[in-house]
Amino acid sequence: MILNYSAIKKQILNETVDTPLSGTLSGHAAGEPFEKKVYKKIKALYPFNTFKQFEYLNKLFLSNPQCTTYEERISLFESELVSFLIRRGKTETNRWNANNLFEEKQNDTADILYIDNDFYEIIDVKTRNMNRQAQPPNIISAYKLAQAMKIMIDTKEFNKIDIVYVEVDWVQKGSKLVATDAHIASIFKTNPKNLYINWSAAMQIQFHVSDLPQDFNGTQEEWAREYLTNYYKQALKRAESMKTKFAYPFEDYINN
Repeated sequence: MILNYSAIKKQILNETVDTPLSGTLSGHAAGEPFEKKVYKKIKALYPFNTFKQFEYLNKLFLSNPQCTTYEERISLFESELVSFLIRRGKTETNRWNANNLFEEKQNDTADILYIDNDFYEIIDVKTRNMNRQAQPPNIISAYKLAQAMKIMIDTKEFNKIDIVYVEVDWVQKGSKLVATDAHIASIFKTNPKNLYINWSAAMQIQFHVSDLPQDFNGTQEEWAREYLTNYYKQALKRAESMKTKFAYPFEDYINN
């Protein structure tokens, strides 16, 4: 993490947003207003380095109008790792033009991008309703992260990115939601062996940012290799469990 998150945290505390008109206090409805607050705080501190993911892609393509095909536009990324994490799909990229710009997508890897000298800090904002207990949120696809770590090792891009999570804790007070605390953690500073993968929920890694230990002292290459080792072992275990429960009981009834 290279941003001054202590300063950002101070600015987030006691910030308020309106209670959603729908009355829904979970998911995107409550989280998006706080995510916008965090973005504005970081943008104010680092105005020339901070982007929404779609903003950066639009800026990149608008600055290179000679690139019109998917292959040409993807080649604008100097980093294969960064390209994998933040690019849009082939159809969307081919359809992009100055009159058909990208818009924000809920499943973008980054809520916020901080870019400095070809280093990319990928920031994802999570919110937590402290008035009720809830299971940890979906953080990132374990499969997507495994793909990214494979690319990182293959390309030796070990100091190109960080993936940082900001959790904003809030409570409801009348017609307002009030930020009571904020927590910041890098996924590369937690032991990858301890990351929980919910294989039944689209293979999502799940955790509360405030519960994420920051005690991993190895290199990013070591983190990537340990993560892939853990992912590989869990995937094989899950595959065997699936076969045992859902396939083998019906094996005798199969027409060969």
